[in-house]
Amino acid sequence: MENVRIKVEQAIANHKVVAHGGIFSHGIENDSSLLDFSSNVNPLGFPSKVRNVFKNLSQVSVYPDPNSNELRTHLQKYTEIPKNQIVVGNGATEIIYNYCNAFLRKQKVLIPIPTFGEYESAAKLNCAILHFFKTMDLNKNLSEFQDMISKKNCMFLCNPNNPTGVLIKRKNMLKILESAYDKSVMVFIDECFIELVPSGDESVISYLKEFDNLFILRSLTKSFGLAGLRIGYGLGNKKMIEILQKVKIPWNVSGIAQRSSIRALSDKSHLSKTLNLIRKESKFLIDSIFKIKGFTCYNSATNFILIKSKIKSNQIQNRLLKKNILVRDCSTFRGLDNNFIRIAVRTRKENLKLIEALREL
Repeated sequence: MENVRIKVEQAIANHKVVAHGGIFSHGIENDSSLLDFSSNVNPLGFPSKVRNVFKNLSQVSVYPDPNSNELRTHLQKYTEIPKNQIVVGNGATEIIYNYCNAFLRKQKVLIPIPTFGEYESAAKLNCAILHFFKTMDLNKNLSEFQDMISKKNCMFLCNPNNPTGVLIKRKNMLKILESAYDKSVMVFIDECFIELVPSGDESVISYLKEFDNLFILRSLTKSFGLAGLRIGYGLGNKKMIEILQKVKIPWNVSGIAQRSSIRALSDKSHLSKTLNLIRKESKFLIDSIFKIKGFTCYNSATNFILIKSKIKSNQIQNRLLKKNILVRDCSTFRGLDNNFIRIAVRTRKENLKLIEALREL
């Protein structure tokens, strides 16, 4: 019997999985004593109301709603965006890949770097032609970036940006949107961390009515600490959402994830408590790390901090692991070298342990 010849497109054959934070991404056993500063989830975890979902698991044997209708109704109330302009995904990342599958086949795509690696990965799988713009703060390079918009089909923007923590001001984002709209360029804005910005609301969610080229990504993973349940949602014009509803896999979001999200959305006090903690602890971390020789912090608007160090990032990660602390080695981000790490903002007790460990390096 002859061996079966498997034909694979070059984009798939050359595909490289994006590196991420988190204990399982590093092959580490789920050790409760490990302090994970590599994952940027809500430092307070999930709202207590979510626990009620797990008290009644009778629906585990029932197929979930394939269109997440009840959750979308609650998201409509939460976002003030019509239900038919909302799509729900198995995490925000699924929506990134579905978006690229639907709209970006062999298209020209503009991505500022360094940023979240899944935009590039998903676009490459669809044979997109990628153009990168290197900047550590797009607010300071706005005009140069606008010059690159011409003759592109789509751009990805992460706001606030991962891993730099830089928040693009709404007035600057509107300039980008207007330039893109004039040139018929689609704009994908990842706002997964924007609800964890204590300084104010710079979201452009209210401008969906004005820009039919705009798509906004949100995540309950980050804001409500539901990383293990995988839940995200996207907002766009009606036609765009209809297409994304068609290309997503059936039953993409579990019933438990849907019900947990509905519970989480009802607890707005959880977010306010989280923002207060981030505001306080982010300042504490930055002030403390600036005093440690060899480390420089980038000012962040959200719940994680990019740090430049004279010590190589993989060495820092390995040394801290021996102290049961995991940080993100940022050498895998396009646009950064091996002198950068990223840490999440956690509670004061946990942050003190990190500061002490960094002092001992």
